[in-house]
Amino acid sequence: MKIAVIGTGYVGLVSGACFANWGHQVACVDKNAQKIAALQNGIVPIYEPGLDELVERNFGAGRLSFTCDLLEAVKGAAMVLIAVGTPPRAAHGDADLSFVFSAARELAPLIDDDTVVVVKSTVPVGTGDIVQKIIGSVREAGTFSVASNPEFLREGVAISDFLEPDRVVVGVEDDRARARLTELYGVPLKARKTPIIVTQRRTSELIKYAANAFLATKITFINELADLCEQVGSDVSQLAVGIGLDKRIGTSFLNAGPGYGGSCFPKDTMALLRTAQDYGVPLRIVEETVTANEARKRRMALKVTDALDGDVEGLTIAVLGLTFKPDTDDMREAPAVPLIETLQRFGAHIRAYDPVGTENARRVLSDVDLHTDAYECARDADAVVVVTEWDDIRNLDLMRLRRIMRQGVLVDLRNAFDPARAEQAGFRVSAIGRRPAANRYEAHTATGHSQVPGHAVFARKAENVQPQSAGGSIDHR
Repeated sequence: MKIAVIGTGYVGLVSGACFANWGHQVACVDKNAQKIAALQNGIVPIYEPGLDELVERNFGAGRLSFTCDLLEAVKGAAMVLIAVGTPPRAAHGDADLSFVFSAARELAPLIDDDTVVVVKSTVPVGTGDIVQKIIGSVREAGTFSVASNPEFLREGVAISDFLEPDRVVVGVEDDRARARLTELYGVPLKARKTPIIVTQRRTSELIKYAANAFLATKITFINELADLCEQVGSDVSQLAVGIGLDKRIGTSFLNAGPGYGGSCFPKDTMALLRTAQDYGVPLRIVEETVTANEARKRRMALKVTDALDGDVEGLTIAVLGLTFKPDTDDMREAPAVPLIETLQRFGAHIRAYDPVGTENARRVLSDVDLHTDAYECARDADAVVVVTEWDDIRNLDLMRLRRIMRQGVLVDLRNAFDPARAEQAGFRVSAIGRRPAANRYEAHTATGHSQVPGHAVFARKAENVQPQSAGGSIDHR
């Protein structure tokens, strides 16, 4: 089957390469001539484990091609996938669909009769209806189909997620689209017995947003329980196992940390809220999830301040890991950014290290010393803060790390290290969801307030990072 993919971003490139790997003839088209030229020369513009090899193999085999010519890409294609970006609009947080609609307008006069146009971009409910009208304004009704096929790719493991999915969701309104998409996925995934959920187009569009909002809520839930664990002397890691082994809950997305980020959860939760607001339906749980997550990211700076006796002014802090998760160079909504910005406002000097995210970090951070070596980043630092749990950060020699630091403070926002081993190396450890060492905190007073060294400074600076309450609105960002 010949397939055209409009857009060579994360979704388009991964999808195109994987479809080609299944034996289809795939043409990826993009208006960015520089990006297309790079891809034609084997240079992949994003970091995703295994993607370089997949593109190289299928490009070399002639199954995968790259072009700026839309007519060349869609001519003779049985299926055209729209995989362009839908970034949040700054004013309201709803999805910007201009790229989707522009692609629909441009491809409408170029496609062959019987073509199935598939919206693979993450879009609000009803987007497919508008795409249908756009194409239908220049083509006879019944000569084409518009379907929805959301992606569920996790950055860092996108190839396996595509080739070995836990389910495939397609939204169709006619038999042509149903048959074409069932053929596309059914043959390669038959042996795996992968469920293919065929539903209405609007339901398919909503499934993607609902899934991401639920996972974001799950992350926020365990993060708030981690705060409670610290206060009552419990361990959130053990708690997560205890509830995660319940089959109704599951163990995934129960790793406490500094808050979720990335290209999907922040954008999709906001877009879902905007859609619900447009229809007059309150989604209170999702609203609170968004508010709590934004507050948590900046509150992590207070955790670092607390670990340094309530004041970081003039101190050097080494931040290890900048991307929102390991195995990606994506800095979008990364918790490291508000953490660093808040610590800078507190007067700290920031050094930072990330295995692959440095170049993207330069675009969003200022006045930060970026290093290519974790040990050099930590040299003479007063504290090390682990923000992203890359394997090469997990595998650092803690004894060596402690020797080169000025103060032995380790703030582990990902619980990447065994606290006992870190303490043996000479560190004073502050982790997520684990009660701090007794010698750094006194018992709660009768009023319920912890007695923290430097508490007056800590409290005063806390006032500077309290997020504005959503107050039932989603415009607080």
